[in-house]
Amino acid sequence: MYFDYSEKEMNYLISKDKKLGQVIEQLGFIQRAVHPDLFSSAIHHIVGQQISTKALTTIWQRMNDTLLVINVDTILTLSIDQLQAFGITFRKAHYIHNFAQMTKNKELDLNVLTTLSDDEVIEELIQVEGIGVWTAEMILLFSCMRKNIFSYHDLAIHRGLQLVYHHKKINKKMFEKYRKRFSPYCSVASIYLWAVAGGALEKELK
Repeated sequence: MYFDYSEKEMNYLISKDKKLGQVIEQLGFIQRAVHPDLFSSAIHHIVGQQISTKALTTIWQRMNDTLLVINVDTILTLSIDQLQAFGITFRKAHYIHNFAQMTKNKELDLNVLTTLSDDEVIEELIQVEGIGVWTAEMILLFSCMRKNIFSYHDLAIHRGLQLVYHHKKINKKMFEKYRKRFSPYCSVASIYLWAVAGGALEKELK
């Protein structure tokens, strides 16, 4: 399953920003995989904190191969030591186990989260140990498929902005300028900026 957007969002961003428009026209439609299950998406992003994409892919495959399905019950069959054995730190294993326990006990109702605004979801999720603003934003984008997520805490977004707009550094004021410009489709802009940060552009922008 991929992030749901269309020519509507692409054309809006093209009309709002010449540089980003060139990126969109050069790269075309990008299929960005999402994780519709909010629980496994949260686990995926906790595992992925501060490690490479390659390492995340390896660990995630190990977890899927062992558990077959990643849900509250399968996570809680494992001890923290067993979670660590997948290749994650003790701290992350603790966060994952704690998140599963909170979900099991209904201390955190994931079904209710889908009915809340972006800011409300972030506020709820950051109460969970191991989930910060960036992780909450990634869950909103890659699980809830919210259209207007633009993470100041994402280094690849900063890198994409630097490459597209030739900035040496992106400060908060500049970031908010781009957020306002791309809104209400910041998530789609993020997808293109991630692609740029990953080296997707073949031609230099004019």
